[in-house]
Amino acid sequence: MRYTASKLIATSVLGAALVAAGAQAQDRSDWPRSLTVGTASQGGTYYIYGSGWANMVGDALGVSFGAEVTGGPVQNATLVQMGEHDFGMVTMGPAYEAWTGNSELAPGVEHTDIRAVFPMYQTTLQIVALSGSGISSVADLDGKTVGVGPAGGTSDMYYPQLFEKLGLNVSTRNGGAADQAGQLQDGLIDAFAFAAGVPISAFNQLEAQANVNIFSFSEEEMEQFLGDFPELSPASIPASVYNSLDEDLPAVSIWNFAITHKDMPESLVYEVTKTVMENNDRMVQIHGAASETVPENFEYNTFLPWHPGAVRWFEENGYEIPEDLRG
Repeated sequence: MRYTASKLIATSVLGAALVAAGAQAQDRSDWPRSLTVGTASQGGTYYIYGSGWANMVGDALGVSFGAEVTGGPVQNATLVQMGEHDFGMVTMGPAYEAWTGNSELAPGVEHTDIRAVFPMYQTTLQIVALSGSGISSVADLDGKTVGVGPAGGTSDMYYPQLFEKLGLNVSTRNGGAADQAGQLQDGLIDAFAFAAGVPISAFNQLEAQANVNIFSFSEEEMEQFLGDFPELSPASIPASVYNSLDEDLPAVSIWNFAITHKDMPESLVYEVTKTVMENNDRMVQIHGAASETVPENFEYNTFLPWHPGAVRWFEENGYEIPEDLRG
């Protein structure tokens, strides 16, 4: 009798496992065979952060998940809208422009198929110049040539507008983060102005190879333009993240979110959200900016509908998504 009971229990457990496995297989039947996430140029925070969370999710879910080099948030929004990438990383300024049909890349096309997945971190506007140049403030950039990252990226979108607001005559050039760091060392540009999570690896590498000045907009300069850019907010660069800083540095920032297409399977987006939101220690190991990749920061998305898979995870864990932001 004991043998029969044990056999029945084992059979029941095996049957339950097979049912669960079958449900999981059925649940994944509509998942893409491989996944891609749009990041930005190599040498910037987006690429490091995006490659890291894609690999982490891929390992956790047993799927092929790779990061793609792109021009940054503006292009990422369009790639996801058009279904060319499964996921993307965007700053909320370019995302709003895309949502309302004002994308520089696809003007007139309302990107209403993109959906929020999880909060990432704040992108901070940071500038670096060689110490020997004598450039140590935004005001010193007047009449200079400044690299502003890839065309269509967050840096390219904001710096020219902000320089103009401050009445500065600045010539800008586009290029990848690593490339422009090299151009700065070679004297081809006078400064490199970038927007990314803190710290920017290309800035760290420059520090290791040369004496540099790292700076951002002063509080007085911010007062001249923040009223015209509600998506921007005052921030701070901790002195601890760069050897060149003696004290915390005032700066300007904008929030980043991961996005996907509205037609991405709910079960997949749920698992992606769950994996990232429940493994912050591992995310911080990928990049320090991920200290802000925590669920309570969902509130910094004020306009972009959430994917139903993300809504399910957040609400299961006590975070209420506003009714008008349910995708």
